[in-house]
Amino acid sequence: MSAKGREGRGSKAQSPKKKAKKHGLSLKQRLIKALVHPMRWRILTLMNEREWSPNELAEELVEGLSQVSYHVKVLKDFELIEMTKTEPRRGAVEHYYRAVERAYLPTEISKSLPQSGRDILANKVLEDIDQDLGTSIKSRKFYERDDHHVTWTPEFLDEVACAKASELADEFVARFIELGVDSKNRHAEGNGDGELIPVSAALLVFPSDHHKTASRGKRTAKNKRARKRKAG
Repeated sequence: MSAKGREGRGSKAQSPKKKAKKHGLSLKQRLIKALVHPMRWRILTLMNEREWSPNELAEELVEGLSQVSYHVKVLKDFELIEMTKTEPRRGAVEHYYRAVERAYLPTEISKSLPQSGRDILANKVLEDIDQDLGTSIKSRKFYERDDHHVTWTPEFLDEVACAKASELADEFVARFIELGVDSKNRHAEGNGDGELIPVSAALLVFPSDHHKTASRGKRTAKNKRARKRKAG
């Protein structure tokens, strides 16, 4: 059964918007309910950057227009996006939307997705990070400020610490988004310090084989020292 069929089955089913208002859902709850489908996360991410119409999204995502239009409607019903304008197009009217909330995926949202959905999102995020970082380094933007931050921190954590690390990552992302909102508000009020600066934050907390990498490094160093002694 399609996602639309599962979510909208039955003539008496309430719309997501009515459900959200009826139950007084918080933003996080609306995100959890709306972003259970990976495509909606991708759409909301794109709409954070600019206005999109369902036609444009269908071309960008290489998906069917009816499927994209359905997911746009769900996001609108959960009040995560809003219509910004309409334009006549080939005898019809094309609607454009932009996000009113960020595509933020705290741990409880990602855990609610099926494994295939989590894989899709993770791969897409890694692709975006790779493209963003590569472009920044190539243009030398990456190095033009002294307050950029680059670290790699391998560690050994138990189950309790792993859960706390995940919570810490969620807190960082939420706070980083708040910094962006505060910056835009100050800028709009004329209280900002200069122009807004495009900044990206990429945060990864994941199970790793860094202990194997470290072991290989030690073996390589040991072999180099042995070859050096042999050569001497």
